[in-house]
Amino acid sequence: MLQISKLLQQGAGLASVIINRATTVELSWDVRQKSRFSAVDAQGTALGVFLPRGTVVRGGDILVAADGTLIRVIAAPQAVLKITHCTAHGTPYDLIRAAYHLGNRHVPIELKPDHLKIEPDHVLADMLRAMHLTVTSVDEAFEPEAGAYASGGHGHGHQHGHGHGHGHGEHTHT
Repeated sequence: MLQISKLLQQGAGLASVIINRATTVELSWDVRQKSRFSAVDAQGTALGVFLPRGTVVRGGDILVAADGTLIRVIAAPQAVLKITHCTAHGTPYDLIRAAYHLGNRHVPIELKPDHLKIEPDHVLADMLRAMHLTVTSVDEAFEPEAGAYASGGHGHGHQHGHGHGHGHGEHTHT
């Protein structure tokens, strides 16, 4: 069993050629939100993962074994509810309203420009349909938002090439 206690978010610092050579492990959201779990990689090797408490593993992350072996994480398809606005009488704004109401219920939610995803819940599905949204059961990867107070966010920080000034005219793009 390979012992793993290190994670490189999105393969930070590794060349893509090295990432592409790594074996893979496909994990559901339920497993990826745990800091300690067992899994089997694509080559059949048993993995024992022991990450710092509170660590969340995302699709595209690289697990590093004690012997230096690299394992690329793939977010496994799983049952989710895909929420879209009703094209007949709704607008994309309806998704913002839905995200607000789901957030108030502390529901893990994946936000996309044209849809939302949540874990299956018939009560929430009924609420969303009552808001005139389209709710469809699908099997897809699930990557919910980490939340505003999560540490070590995945690519949602302010490292995207422009400053955020606080006065008038200080917002510049590079």
